[in-house]
Amino acid sequence: MSTPQIVVHRDKELMAQAAAARLITKIVDAQAARGSASVVLTGGRNGNGLLAALAAAPARDAVDWSRLDLWWGDERFLPEGHPERNDTQARAALLDSVDVDPARVHSMPSADGRYNDADAAAEAYAAELAAAARPEDHTAVPSFDVLLLGVGPDTHVASLFPELPGVRETERTVVGVHGAPKPPPTRVSLTLPAIRSAREVWLLAAGEDKAGAVALALSGAGEVQAPAAGARGSRRTLWLLDAAAAAKLPRDLYPPASP
Repeated sequence: MSTPQIVVHRDKELMAQAAAARLITKIVDAQAARGSASVVLTGGRNGNGLLAALAAAPARDAVDWSRLDLWWGDERFLPEGHPERNDTQARAALLDSVDVDPARVHSMPSADGRYNDADAAAEAYAAELAAAARPEDHTAVPSFDVLLLGVGPDTHVASLFPELPGVRETERTVVGVHGAPKPPPTRVSLTLPAIRSAREVWLLAAGEDKAGAVALALSGAGEVQAPAAGARGSRRTLWLLDAAAAAKLPRDLYPPASP
């Protein structure tokens, strides 16, 4: 796995704009090299802030949205269209304003009857990922170009919370999450093995409430106690922070030339 790289921006708005610019470049490069690109989206205030910045970016039209596969790192197990679902929020922030191919927007299953529980929904999403994986991926999920993750104040990423069973999973790529410490308690999440299949993993954190989690995850904590510490890309792991979230980083980790 790759060694984490850290970029600190002045504030959350600049962080979101810079992350959007980075993402546009990465998608365009991947499409030029392979004809298509794949990105795993995240929810939360930082994930949605990035999508809103992407929607507002003049360079967004450089992306061929019809040749982009979109996946999610986790989802609240709620009915389709529920305002708290990550995919509902992503559509409002970005997807409804760009020409995505509906067949390439891979939302996690919702709680509307087809799947009677989060574990069945997780199995279905794992099967969809496996069907999209190519032999050269060497895993049961595609080798995503970029996988986005927000970092919670407790160091959770996706819906992998400290000490809960999901963060200990080593075989399955998607799990149902029960008893999550933040509402709603029932969710569906990629596991760390699935996250690590991505070429690049970008972790987003802004705000002083994230400072302790960022410092803990980047200071050698174990992934069971600090799930963000176990989120690594195969080629690159990038932490995108604002100054408030970076405030408790040890000085030897704080990048001197961050904008």
